[in-house]
Amino acid sequence: MTAEACIKLLREIKDVAFATVDKEGHPQVRIIDVMIAEGEKLYFCTERGKDFYRQLMANEYTAITGMNKEFQMVRLSGPVKKLSDQKMWIDRIFEENPMMNDVYPGESRYISEAFCIEDGWLEFFDLGKVPIYRERFTIGTMKKEEKGFLITEACIGCGTCRNVCPQQCISEGKPYKIQQEHCLHCGLCKEQCPAGAIQRKDG
Repeated sequence: MTAEACIKLLREIKDVAFATVDKEGHPQVRIIDVMIAEGEKLYFCTERGKDFYRQLMANEYTAITGMNKEFQMVRLSGPVKKLSDQKMWIDRIFEENPMMNDVYPGESRYISEAFCIEDGWLEFFDLGKVPIYRERFTIGTMKKEEKGFLITEACIGCGTCRNVCPQQCISEGKPYKIQQEHCLHCGLCKEQCPAGAIQRKDG
């Protein structure tokens, strides 16, 4: 899997959840169409009268998630960029998504404004495999973030973590080691470790 493939998967799912924060600081979520996927960039639009538009203008960050029929999920979070040359982008979006012409016929399409996400954090999570598979990526200028759990040198080698792991993704060693690509991030190993040797990677 690659970052570009994750963006493409969101486009194939098309109707995905976009989250923002409203003026009271409360989370808001709605289904928005991914209109264009181009390399590691994702494009969408919304209309100037909508709460979604106002929330994007007030706080540029959004988080997106979608899952396909094979139980493959992609999450993307990062800042959105309002595009220049809006007419060109809206025309292209309507050309590549012709059903939009039924919603906003003729010149009414220009109430819509186009946005792009080109910097962000991506995660691919495949629940259709046994064990599960996950992978993280960054796009654009974003720095890599460490997630999940780590078994430290305080490990006493008792094997408790390995025995309780739902995906059996912990290998014996000194210290024991979590196979990160199969980890659920559930934290059961950390809760059960008698030596307190397991830590969250992000603190």
